[in-house]
Amino acid sequence: MNFLENKKVIVVGDRDGVPGPAIDECLKTVNGVEIVFSSTECFV
Repeated sequence: MNFLENKKVIVVGDRDGVPGPAIDECLKTVNGVEIVFSSTECFV
C-alpha cells in the first residue's frame, strides 16, 4: 500500500527542475490519486 493511495494531491513543479506534467505522469501510476491542481512555476 502506497501512502498516496486514495489521496488528493497538489503538484507544484519547477521550470528548471522537474516540471508539473512530469510529476503528474508519475502520480497517475498510483491507484486512487486525484490531482486537484498542477502547475509549473519559476522560482527566482
